[in-house]
Amino acid sequence: MLLPITLTFAAACALLNLWIATRCARIRISGKILHGDAGNTLLARRMRAHANFVEYTPIVLILFLVVELAVGASLWLWIGALVYIVARVAHAFGMDAEAPTPWRAGGALLTWLVTAGLAITALTIAYTATREMPAPPALSAHV
Repeated sequence: MLLPITLTFAAACALLNLWIATRCARIRISGKILHGDAGNTLLARRMRAHANFVEYTPIVLILFLVVELAVGASLWLWIGALVYIVARVAHAFGMDAEAPTPWRAGGALLTWLVTAGLAITALTIAYTATREMPAPPALSAHV
């Protein structure tokens, strides 16, 4: 079964992960920082943005996968995937600032909304499908 949304979304997340990692690597290379952040506050913020992406993305990918498997590709799933990617880019840029920014807050909020929406959808599918499934046949006394 082809899963175009999940495949596209997973590829976009992989590329986004590389971009966020590259933003850290550039500072590491220019500052000759091998481990940790060496007190470089921009590197610390970018490392945290990268860690935040890695914390949220696996569960979101899993939710996209199971929802797409259950109901197939749909426009709202495409939109959700796009919103998540834009949210994570906004969050990464927002983390560069010393003070809170609308980019960081907006990215976090949209991430939470997409995650909650997918979780609710998955639960709805699971419990709607359970009610519609026929009961298994009774075991026969003749085994």
